Amino acid sequence: MIALAQKYDALLARSGEQPRGVAEGMRTCFEVLSLAAAIDRDCAARLGEHDLSEGKFVLLVLLDEARDGLSPHELAARAGVTRGTVTGLLDGLVRSGLVRRIANAVDRRTLTVRPTASGTALTRQLVGAHGRWIGALFSDLSAADRDALRSLLAKVFARTGAGTRRAVPDDA
Repeated sequence: MIALAQKYDALLARSGEQPRGVAEGMRTCFEVLSLAAAIDRDCAARLGEHDLSEGKFVLLVLLDEARDGLSPHELAARAGVTRGTVTGLLDGLVRSGLVRRIANAVDRRTLTVRPTASGTALTRQLVGAHGRWIGALFSDLSAADRDALRSLLAKVFARTGAGTRRAVPDDA
């Protein structure tokens, strides 16, 4: 059984007031959340060894894929974060010498962000290592187990607000 965070234990202490199926559903949900939090903490620790956060790492990966660099606006859109968030992340990456901002020769208000050589090298090193680490988390599961887990998680996701919105056709 997965060790739960104290806040989940506190909520489960009151689950006796719920029907058995509801209490079991609560425990399962809290176990999934606890697992996700543990993975997030491990991820942060691993990336932190390189003075990176997950957000900075995502920007480096996006820049590694873009031959001609990207504007801060494009980075924000592709990363799914605000422009303000990207500005802060880029400031840190510039200070670390992993990216550079290049002003457009014609319109100095327009910037292109490109990785430095050390930024590219670090990104390529970490993409492989990070992918292997993430994959290893599920290495004790068979292919059938992983398929079953994805199917079960999709069923739960479909009952969330995000899953419900996603199920509505775009043209509706």
